[in-house]
Amino acid sequence: MAYISGMTSFSRIKRLLKPPAKNSYFLFGARGTGKSTLLDTLYDIEKSNHPGTLYIDLLDPSQDEDFHKNPNLLKEMIAERPGVKRVVLDEIQKNPKLLDVIHQLIEKHKTIQFIMTGSSARKLKRGGANLLGGRAFSLHLHPYTFLEAPNRLNLMEMLSWGTLPKIYEYQTNEDRLRFLRTYTQTYLKEEIQLEQLTRNIQRFRNFLELSSQCNGEIVNYANIAKQSQLDEKTIERYFEIMSDTMIGHFLEPFDESVRERQSQKPKFYLFDTGIYRYLSQQAGSKLIFGSSDFGKIFEQFIICECIRLNDYFERDFRFYFLRTKDGAEIDLIVKTSAKAKILIEIKSTDHVMDSHMTHLRSLSRDIDHKQKWIICSEKTPRKTEDGIRILPWDQALLELFKIEN
Repeated sequence: MAYISGMTSFSRIKRLLKPPAKNSYFLFGARGTGKSTLLDTLYDIEKSNHPGTLYIDLLDPSQDEDFHKNPNLLKEMIAERPGVKRVVLDEIQKNPKLLDVIHQLIEKHKTIQFIMTGSSARKLKRGGANLLGGRAFSLHLHPYTFLEAPNRLNLMEMLSWGTLPKIYEYQTNEDRLRFLRTYTQTYLKEEIQLEQLTRNIQRFRNFLELSSQCNGEIVNYANIAKQSQLDEKTIERYFEIMSDTMIGHFLEPFDESVRERQSQKPKFYLFDTGIYRYLSQQAGSKLIFGSSDFGKIFEQFIICECIRLNDYFERDFRFYFLRTKDGAEIDLIVKTSAKAKILIEIKSTDHVMDSHMTHLRSLSRDIDHKQKWIICSEKTPRKTEDGIRILPWDQALLELFKIEN
């Protein structure tokens, strides 16, 4: 696969996600990850002007109101266009009742592909919506991976500003900062307030800023509740909202016993390094290689890359972290099969020392069927006498997901 390098229009960048050619599917992703742009690129959609495609924008108040009054309007529109091959419904969570109609249409029209986009599956799940019983695949679109990003060779820039597609339209740091600010405000208005996921938008705004302090940390609902003067159940629900709307990811604790794992708390990572830096009031300041901030953001970047690449290449890997009661930790454990595991320490340094391997060596003794890796900023891969592989971060990701570059 050829990848575009250098600054370019994000609308021309080839995405790694490969939707099915014929089967219907949901396309979920946070706002600004490029869902509409991807569909335009794949199907040459020009809204309703494409002869083989019926495009319905449920963010359009008039269309949304029409379908709320009469969901069967969709059947009538398709009947009027006998040559239609594809029906695209943008922001399907705006009208979950349409899914019952789509279910009937999929059964009746075997040759029509239905594509339903949404920035959140939460309203669909919580409302008990008809998710079509497996008749439509569920796909997820994320910010650019390092393989898609125009500045893929510039790690510092990706860590500093994140990889949301629109960030690449701006040539100055001032405009990039304005974009991150506007994105956060737009998200709060259009995603949280519009979908009525919480009644008190100001409390959620305050929580969102506080959540950046939890980035890459084990979530302690009680401590956050004290800081925010909210109850634990509200804090837990807010984190669920962030996960369900795909602006945050949980990393579960590792334990061979499911019951034991459920008694522990997960880690939390925001979905984009640029959004994290804005919420933590770091955006616009220079990120220094070797600093603690750099190390924290580097870890977030690697975890998010793993989640994105796992979705796109459909590896079905499972991701965990391990921390003992005395604080010893392995940053990432990747279960690639029922038995095989890769134990990974994420170190931003360009000079891995013996002290960086202490926890990997001690904690790995009790874990069977494993490899031991350190993902870092060194330029050349190497292996220690006891089998620890020290890998440049980009090479490690390519190898982990078996990607030909």
